[in-house]
Amino acid sequence: MPATVADLAAFDEIIDVRSPGEFAEDHIPGSINLPVLDNAERERVGTLYKQVSSFEAKKVGAALVSRNIAQHLDTWFAGKPKSYRPLVVCWRGGSRSGSLTHILQKIGFAAMQLDGGYKAYRRHVVAELARLPALFSYRVVSGPTGSGKSRLLQALASEGAQVLDLEELAAHRGSLLGALPGQPQPSQKSFESAIWSVLSRLDPSRPVFVESESKKIGALRVPDALIMAMRASPCIRLEVPLAARVRLLSEDYAHFLHDPEDIKSCLIHLADLRGHETIAEWEALANRQAWPELVGALLEQHYDPAYFKSLARNYAPSPADLSFHANDLSSGGLQQLAREILASI
Repeated sequence: MPATVADLAAFDEIIDVRSPGEFAEDHIPGSINLPVLDNAERERVGTLYKQVSSFEAKKVGAALVSRNIAQHLDTWFAGKPKSYRPLVVCWRGGSRSGSLTHILQKIGFAAMQLDGGYKAYRRHVVAELARLPALFSYRVVSGPTGSGKSRLLQALASEGAQVLDLEELAAHRGSLLGALPGQPQPSQKSFESAIWSVLSRLDPSRPVFVESESKKIGALRVPDALIMAMRASPCIRLEVPLAARVRLLSEDYAHFLHDPEDIKSCLIHLADLRGHETIAEWEALANRQAWPELVGALLEQHYDPAYFKSLARNYAPSPADLSFHANDLSSGGLQQLAREILASI
């Protein structure tokens, strides 16, 4: 019987033999990349296939694949025991994964090829993201920008709660200034793979804590079935003083506080929404490096109105909601808040 996506956990290792570029776009979480053709080699073989003939492409490709597999045998597989059982994956379960699987089997390893390859895995993820979200009961952590929602999710997780941290998976804080320095967002497919990986390991009998996200986190879209389930769930509503929120945001966005030009280049995108006069006032604060005043102004004049409007539309109040006052957003304070929340549900 060929191995299927349902068998992923049965193998010692999942080896993706696609090119580094294909692997970077998306791959099975936890898999490793041992390409049998690198990016340039794959392009070269593909060009031969289109412009010359499949025979010439296969002849050149076979030589390249053989050399690359030999290198992997000398390095990655050299110390593997006979009991080693890998699953090998390529684009659609064809010749690339077949070549490595065949050689590993001839050596004596219990290697198998994923039936349908990455394409079968991707179909599985898409189908599961339409089905899985409805199986869980969510508690949506809501509160205006700077309330420590992401930090609270981490505190809840450390207390043993089930957490789906979408901003962590998306590598983005979910706002205009939310890009993480030096860390690009994953692809949409990779984001969905990460969500599937988390959901597939959660217990439907226990609540899942998640932040009150919008449909998009940076450039990435939250799957429709998940956002619908979240919006139909009760909220944990945080009430945090403005001063505490300013302090937290000054920590989280410290990378903006070195060069006023960095933040000004972002603020200009709000001109149509908030008006050029307001933008000029914010830019003046940035030029003076009056960071607490700027953060406070951004919260009161932009983030809070936008957040509460979105919250009323997407996470309307429910009798099942719980509210918590949070004056202390330190690590210890949020840990205590996490315990209070868990004791209340």
